[in-house]
Amino acid sequence: MTIELKTELGHIDISNEVIAMIAGGAAVDCYGIVGMSSKKQLKDGIAEILRRENFTRGVVVRQEEDRVFIDMYIIVSYGTKISEVASNVQSKVKYTLNKTVGLSVDSVNIFVQGVRVTNP
Repeated sequence: MTIELKTELGHIDISNEVIAMIAGGAAVDCYGIVGMSSKKQLKDGIAEILRRENFTRGVVVRQEEDRVFIDMYIIVSYGTKISEVASNVQSKVKYTLNKTVGLSVDSVNIFVQGVRVTNP
């Protein structure tokens, strides 16, 4: 599935995988994020951290009419304020997609799949 952008120069089709990779890369750069997690893979209460090439499994891009919604599944660092981390991820993903692709995102929904202790 692709998202169509109409500009004065013509039409641009961007695949959902590209948007997911950009959003996942922006999210991982935020303070308090250990990594991305898969939407479907939660076994025995333990979420697996995805590598950079698999970010598309942890990000769902939905388009309804002219609106774009992004669902992100993340793992946060122990000791951080989850609401602040989620708010920072939302802001950074919206900003990055707007500046990189020119895509206006209506909402970024954050789903925390787990909390991990990171090495100092």
